[in-house]
Amino acid sequence: MLRKISTADARKKLANIVNRVAFGKEAFVLTRRGEALAALVSVEDLKLLQEIEERIDVEDAWKARAESEEMVSWEELKKELNL
Repeated sequence: MLRKISTADARKKLANIVNRVAFGKEAFVLTRRGEALAALVSVEDLKLLQEIEERIDVEDAWKARAESEEMVSWEELKKELNL
């Protein structure tokens, strides 16, 4: 569950919030004037988000290649996709 906290309150409680994110696996949305501005998530969650994004990018690349009439060798494709 995402907890919302203003940037002003977050400044006052930063050490506590960092501990809750890092060790309690909580996530916070920082707000300013009631608008979401940024999020604080654990490094573990950040890595998961990055892995998901990379998988989506690779899937999109495969779809684009499938739609293309140009033939590319497996070695060229691996190099292009950094696999």
